Amino acid sequence: MTTMQVLCRRAASEDVETLFQLIKGYAEKAIMLPRTRETLTELIDTFVVAEVDGVVVGCGSLAKLGDNLVEIRSLGITDGYKSLGIGSKLVDRLLEMAREQGITKVMALTYADKFFERNGFTIVEKEIFPEKVWRDCVNCPKQLACDEIAVLRELK
Repeated sequence: MTTMQVLCRRAASEDVETLFQLIKGYAEKAIMLPRTRETLTELIDTFVVAEVDGVVVGCGSLAKLGDNLVEIRSLGITDGYKSLGIGSKLVDRLLEMAREQGITKVMALTYADKFFERNGFTIVEKEIFPEKVWRDCVNCPKQLACDEIAVLRELK
């Protein structure tokens, strides 16, 4: 049996359609906010992708919320590639990007809190992130009944 080689790299403009379709699948299940192709094109430099044999099978992005706070967003893996460690590789790459920017606090809102805990995050109260609440939550259909779990990792 051969070992699967996963390459995590910065996303490029030719990845937009794949990102759109991957995120759309999660958004249709109401577990991720949808992103338009236009938004993905504008924010492409904030995305990383995971490739297996030259095929993009996962993605994630970083959104700056404050001087020292970023959010992991749009973290998803194609069906058939879940539970293989690809999500953790994407998180590692996103944490590396945060470090490169000198940022020490990385948060996420998630339904996969156990996954994030395995990756060194701690469950925290959403209210400690007013930057997130005022920027994004104000436009979310679940704003008044948010069931996502906030997680935080402080980088050294």
